Amino acid sequence: MHLSSLLVKEQPDNRTVKPHILPIYATSSFAFDNMDQGIDIFNNIESGHVYSRYANPTVDTVARKIALLEAHGLDLETDAVMTSSGMSAISTLFLGLLEKGDFILTQGNLYGGTTELLKSVIEPLGIESEFIALQDLDAVEQALKANPRIKMLYCETPANPSLACVDIAALSELAHRYGAWCAIDNTFPSPYLQQPLAFGVDFVIHSTTKYLNGHGNSIAGVVVARDRALLRERVWRAMKLLGTNCSPFEAWLTNSGMKTLALRMDKHCANALALAQYLEQHPAVKKVNYPGLASHPDHALALRQMPKGRGGMLSFELSGGFEAGLRCMNAIRFCALAPTLGDIDTLILHPASSSHLRVPKEIREQNGISDGLIRVSVGIEHVDDIIADFEQAIS
Repeated sequence: MHLSSLLVKEQPDNRTVKPHILPIYATSSFAFDNMDQGIDIFNNIESGHVYSRYANPTVDTVARKIALLEAHGLDLETDAVMTSSGMSAISTLFLGLLEKGDFILTQGNLYGGTTELLKSVIEPLGIESEFIALQDLDAVEQALKANPRIKMLYCETPANPSLACVDIAALSELAHRYGAWCAIDNTFPSPYLQQPLAFGVDFVIHSTTKYLNGHGNSIAGVVVARDRALLRERVWRAMKLLGTNCSPFEAWLTNSGMKTLALRMDKHCANALALAQYLEQHPAVKKVNYPGLASHPDHALALRQMPKGRGGMLSFELSGGFEAGLRCMNAIRFCALAPTLGDIDTLILHPASSSHLRVPKEIREQNGISDGLIRVSVGIEHVDDIIADFEQAIS
């Protein structure tokens, strides 16, 4: 063999014992031992990796772990597909399951990016959306009964950024009664605090960028399903053809972050409750949205659906509207102004000027997202430092 050829060729994997930490399989494709093996893999006679857009050992391992988290303690054989972001997880689910003429029944107080996806991308494809208050179960049933083309009920609970909660079990039962799937974005609570599959949900979405990773150093998403065959036939196929696959490095970072999820979530919850209690008594604050407060309208529901804690997210409304919101944001010193959530440090967002900028004002306000609303992803720093920053910023 010439030197130039030796430089090009891969050497055999010389691993002697298994690695303690999941390796990053940074390869675009996988080599077959012979053509018979390749034919068998392509024909699903033999399992094996082919191309990392289809599947990758690092990504598959992390997806499987998230599926196990969502089904922990439940008698379910779940499966999961990781994607390049939370938004790609949502779009892959919609495009994999729904067809022209189908409807999505959902809530008005969604994350702004999801609303914009539905209106700007999904609806032009002939898949329409109907927005109603999902807390009104009678209205949900009337909508499902009146429109047999509703094929999916999609929800967030707690919602972003209003922190309103919906009854997962009741919505799942109604969706199934009328022949629709029920899907939920479980990013805010994470599987540690809330397991929607236990309440009958068919599909669980996460932006793993947020609490599952927790360190702000990766972007990825995941779709978890209780029906493994349906996931492989429809959602995985859509992921493969759309190219919304997760990269091995992003999956590896997610796996690394998940190891401290339980420790982080306990601290996020404790700090969020303390900050919410402080803000609730502040004279400049009109309203605090946190499911852990007894004053929250969905407090009892949150206790039932999130028994370990009510999460690290809250929002509050200042009396002075848009200008008061911006003044508070500009006065923040210790916390960070960042358009994300779920990191270990405290992050603050003004939805009216960022995440919900393109949502019409009347729709925002109907769903509790006012000009003076501020969303807080409460971190795991010392809670006194977090509260002190809000004290000086609001004052």
